[in-house]
Amino acid sequence: MLARRLRQLFGALVLGIVVLGAHAGGGPLGIDSVLKYDQSGIWSRSHQEALMYGVVVFEVAGAVWLGNDDEFGHTLWQTIDASVASAVAAQVLKETTGRSRPISGEGPDAWFKGRGHNSFPSGEVALQASFVTPIIVNYADRNPWVWALELLPIYDGMARMKAQAHWQTDVLAGWALGTATGYFATQYETPFFVGILPHGLTVGYSTKF
Repeated sequence: MLARRLRQLFGALVLGIVVLGAHAGGGPLGIDSVLKYDQSGIWSRSHQEALMYGVVVFEVAGAVWLGNDDEFGHTLWQTIDASVASAVAAQVLKETTGRSRPISGEGPDAWFKGRGHNSFPSGEVALQASFVTPIIVNYADRNPWVWALELLPIYDGMARMKAQAHWQTDVLAGWALGTATGYFATQYETPFFVGILPHGLTVGYSTKF
């Protein structure tokens, strides 16, 4: 079971590389290139932000409402663990690698440029991957359609590249980070935040009505 799920998750990452690694360029994998700037329609920044904030609200509100004793509520508490872990890890990597964004015009090999250069990895893609991965791990065996949730990090990755905010490898690294934290969050019986927050918060408000 464990090996099969790992293969499934790895397969999703390979699909991401095929979809997001558009064509030859620079960077560590030789696939980084600047996409044509496009912030119209579904690629607009407002849509990206709506997805980002929507995911955060959904996982927090759902976890608090359903509670850890509910199957899906438990999964949402896992997504919270994964999202927080991926956000912290992404920020540390951004600060330490200091990679310039495509819009800066410095090219894909501009690393360690210091404060304000936060291209690597994509924290927003990491968020989307950390959100969908626990749901996929917990439900894919019974409901294969949940694999469609991978469209969220795919969309977000494309949108961030079209905004010239991230390189292809930034997006893939964010996806890998979010997938890893999402998977490991499912390996613990008690989610981290369930263990440290008051029981009245994690038991689920739906049980009180």
